[in-house]
Amino acid sequence: MNRVGSACAALLLASGLARAEADAARGAQRFEECAPCHALEKDKETVGPSLYGMFGRKAGAGADFRYSPALKRSGIAWDESSIDRYIADPQGFIPGNRMPYAGIADAGARADLIAYLVKTFK
Repeated sequence: MNRVGSACAALLLASGLARAEADAARGAQRFEECAPCHALEKDKETVGPSLYGMFGRKAGAGADFRYSPALKRSGIAWDESSIDRYIADPQGFIPGNRMPYAGIADAGARADLIAYLVKTFK
């Protein structure tokens, strides 16, 4: 394997380990930053849409929330990978969406948050 291939393999292994070591309890603490805008309960819309039932749902397709046209057009279905990419850089992943959030740069923190959402909803 060449150096580029080795680097790619190491990156994939590291990202897999980060997900494997994700901590839902730390993710619950991290979610406290999300809670002012996002509820976990069904049909409880606040500033942002409820996250209830998000896994497998098409972006912008939740009931009773005014989603941005950019989110509706994105064609994304929410899963661990798309959530990770979105919360890393919401505007970079879906330009023109309405979520006024800079994102979470730390991959471990994102993995923890996603582990909490998976534990809550799956």
